Amino acid sequence: MPDTRQTAAARQTHCPYCALQCGTRISGTRADAVTVEPADFAVNRGRLCQKGWTAPELLAAPDRLVTPLVRGRSGKLLTASWDSALQAAAEGLDRVRSAHGANALAVFGGGGLTNEKAYLLGKFARLALGTSNIDYNGRFCMSSAAAAGNEAFGLDRGLPFPVTDLSRARTVLLAGANVAETMPPLMQHLDNARLVVVDPRRSATARRAALHLQPAPGTDLALALGLLHVAITEGRLDTAYIGRRTTGFEILAGRAAGWWPERTEAVTGVPAAALRTAVDLLTDSSDCYVLTGRGVEQHRQGTATAAAFINLALALGLPGTPSGGYGCLTGQGNGQGGREHGQKSDQLPGYRSLSDPGDRAHVAGVWGVPPGRLPGPGPRAYELLDSLGRENGPRALLVMGSNPVVSAPHAARVTTRLAALDFLVVADFLPSDTARMADVVLPVTQWAEEEGTMTNLEGRVLRRRALLDPPPPVRSDLHVLHDIAVRLGEPAEHYPTEPRKVFEELAAASEGGRADYSGITYDRLDAGESLYWPCPATPEPHPGTPRLFLDRFAHPDGRARFADVEHDGPAEDTDAAYPVHATTGRVLAHYQSGTQSRRVPELAAVAPEAFVEVHPDTAARSGLADGDLARVTSARGGMTARVRLDPTLRPDTVFVPFHFSGDGRANLFTNPALDPRSGMPEFKVSAVRLDPLPE
Repeated sequence: MPDTRQTAAARQTHCPYCALQCGTRISGTRADAVTVEPADFAVNRGRLCQKGWTAPELLAAPDRLVTPLVRGRSGKLLTASWDSALQAAAEGLDRVRSAHGANALAVFGGGGLTNEKAYLLGKFARLALGTSNIDYNGRFCMSSAAAAGNEAFGLDRGLPFPVTDLSRARTVLLAGANVAETMPPLMQHLDNARLVVVDPRRSATARRAALHLQPAPGTDLALALGLLHVAITEGRLDTAYIGRRTTGFEILAGRAAGWWPERTEAVTGVPAAALRTAVDLLTDSSDCYVLTGRGVEQHRQGTATAAAFINLALALGLPGTPSGGYGCLTGQGNGQGGREHGQKSDQLPGYRSLSDPGDRAHVAGVWGVPPGRLPGPGPRAYELLDSLGRENGPRALLVMGSNPVVSAPHAARVTTRLAALDFLVVADFLPSDTARMADVVLPVTQWAEEEGTMTNLEGRVLRRRALLDPPPPVRSDLHVLHDIAVRLGEPAEHYPTEPRKVFEELAAASEGGRADYSGITYDRLDAGESLYWPCPATPEPHPGTPRLFLDRFAHPDGRARFADVEHDGPAEDTDAAYPVHATTGRVLAHYQSGTQSRRVPELAAVAPEAFVEVHPDTAARSGLADGDLARVTSARGGMTARVRLDPTLRPDTVFVPFHFSGDGRANLFTNPALDPRSGMPEFKVSAVRLDPLPE
């Protein structure tokens, strides 16, 4: 039966995928007839990637969730009314809480949720459930760079300058970021720059580089120290900037002294001459930027590695200047806003700290509760997932906007922990791998069916606008949280369902915080203002802050901090049983766990199944040829993938994308070794072996 939902002719909004948040104009009156065209928005300038062009196809996905599901006595998920499904969700959560206490409940959110959803989810967890157990999948995305940025600058915003500033760059160091595939429209801002790309693969971005540095997986920190050593010994530092705007350089210089180019080459595999060339490119002119991505962060030393590249940028005098800087390329659609407003285990809205009495008092005041009612910090994402169903761990879980069965490291173990729960509730718009395990599944709205705000990688707050009404049975995530909270005894007015009202409360809760949204309103955004946080409430409307740190950094003394870091290598090395390193990442056609992109025929045709890229010599030693099926196995488990030979790969490294489910999950072999400061797992390096697998 055709969908006859009616709506206005068109809406200006933003792509539902990555943190670039390309501007789009969508049109149509039916879910199966929505069209998209790129808007002339600053970050994409009239361009979209393949995912953006095909995004409307998700609105009419054949297996779209439209009716609540409740697991019956037979063990099968059965259709249910909203009232019975919500009652089942509330009773199940309350039953576990009554038997085992509030911390027997947990919440797992997502970096794709709007600011309003992320905010209300954090409030719901801490007040309606009373639990400290809340974290989100952004812990697997940008947590290391966030920790390093806070330590260095006193503030974490992915890009502390507008994307458009990159268009005047002379040189850009891209470390662990394959922008040509993960954010293709961003590449137009780099057309005039000489790219120095750090990646163990010769990625699409590396192929466009002036210089490609190809280190062994897990050695980026050593590489950054080696680059700093060259800059010091060849007199390429900005000593005036270091003296005027930083502190701690002397200790770091002592560390870097031990990383002469030949030693760096022995550890990383990057030739000493290439290190010197890289420093030449970074210092022979002004307008230089250092940008990092997941390849730098997703290690057990991810925070230290991100800090090492910040150290390099500081030593060259780049951050907080009009002609250069350091930034981290946020991944998920609301990866920036999603980590600012309370769904991280240690944070309250506005990037406030859950451990700070003043921060707790401010947010408690906005929420109308005593500060003592707010729980303390809880475990971080993987630690939370690994504790599910264990003694003294959570026994019930609400998942919103995430698919940890595919996206979490050591995925088989996480799946076992989810299965051990007494009760699992999932809110989603597609039947993800995690939703299929749930006791209650609640169908929620998609991007073109909802209002709200997103914060892109520049810290710019953007309006998401609805084109269509959702299918009649579907409700928004805000309604879901409201309805469960009320059934748990919370005052209805504490959980608004109107996005504008939620945003107004969010703005008040953020006032005076590091991520201050208090001067931002829907009216200002709808009038076309470009508002970057911090944007405090002031007598005259504050213009926002597109460029941070121009006068001072956010530490009390105004100075940036060099970090004392040292390379320690990956958590596991190769050996006779597992002789090569595997690294994971994204490909152009797919996004995150692939739940959305694999349902788009055009995208699925480009990459229909899991694959492993292997150097021909490595494949031959394993008895494999191009197109063969292989088993990629670590000490934790293995996955099945189609072999693709790539002579540009390092012979000691294989690459596997993480977008596939079932036996094609790359995270079946990844290592949950955690960064002690950020809680980031070591996705980017695992010791594995390759074995032929009969068709």
